[in-house]
Amino acid sequence: MYKLLLRPLFFLCDPEKIHHFTFSLIKFTSKLPGLSGVFRALYVVDDKRLERKLFGLTFKNPVGLAAGFDKNAVLYNELANFGFGFIEIGTVTPKGQSGNPKKRLFRLKDDQGIINRMGFNNNGLEAAISQLKKNKGHLIIGGNIGKNTNTKPEDYTKDYLECFTELHPYVDYFVLNVSCPNVGSHAKLNDKDYLEELIGAVQKANKTFDVEKPIVLKIAPDLNNTQLDEIIDLIEDTGLDGVIASNTSTDRSGLKASKERLEAIGNGGLSGQPIKDKSTKVIKYLAENSKKSFPIIGVGGIHSEKDALEKIKAGADLVQIYTGFIYEGPSLVKRINKALLLN
Repeated sequence: MYKLLLRPLFFLCDPEKIHHFTFSLIKFTSKLPGLSGVFRALYVVDDKRLERKLFGLTFKNPVGLAAGFDKNAVLYNELANFGFGFIEIGTVTPKGQSGNPKKRLFRLKDDQGIINRMGFNNNGLEAAISQLKKNKGHLIIGGNIGKNTNTKPEDYTKDYLECFTELHPYVDYFVLNVSCPNVGSHAKLNDKDYLEELIGAVQKANKTFDVEKPIVLKIAPDLNNTQLDEIIDLIEDTGLDGVIASNTSTDRSGLKASKERLEAIGNGGLSGQPIKDKSTKVIKYLAENSKKSFPIIGVGGIHSEKDALEKIKAGADLVQIYTGFIYEGPSLVKRINKALLLN
């Protein structure tokens, strides 16, 4: 029904406007008597064989929703009814910010991709915490954290620490988002020396809590093998808990979209089918060259059961979807989980 009826209607509208409309629609329908149960009956695959134990956490299934969809943690309770094993909220920054000027979200229909330059738009730390206090405990929640756009370079770590310490009681694991191409001073956030400083500071803060939370690093899909080797060394040297591979890409090669269309869109991070093979290659390299010494969450271009199984075969322990969820609808989660039970 989604691909035949809803998606054609949704795709007639501005992507960002329909995103907000969809949120309101899910919120409204979930409040109607019995409909949450209907959603669960349609989409949830409840089977112990799908459970995954990772980071000291037990995931009901290995299919998650990537950060960027529920930025402000307003819909995670309702989204749990669509069969996800975990949901990542954010990216959250200390202060609310509007992000980059609109238009900043673009569909590439022929490529089954999306280009965005949202710029960490979110309502800020306090708003996210207010929403997370409503957690009904249906599934594992990850907290994706970043810095404010106007933060000075010498205060980057302070921003991450503020988000980390304040969100700590409310999320199950943390993601250090240092690889988004739509934020300023991107180069510093990928500098190995700075990453060691940042990770060390966050890990030190983690030890001040009674229960330490897992911390993973989200990396770009455009890293070369030398840079991936540095990531492997970084994980080994710091004892970080794992990696999310990968974020959006700045590469525009091989797209069906015309040069004129891409020039009209301008800069931004590419997600969806065009980065599927690129992210899988990163996962495979990390898994093989680290001898699978740390967990990997695979994301990027998962639009089918086959795509998800490819990520897992390459070395991913869990997978996340975002663009695939928009193009394929909630049935994708169920299809992946059912395929996992057969493999």
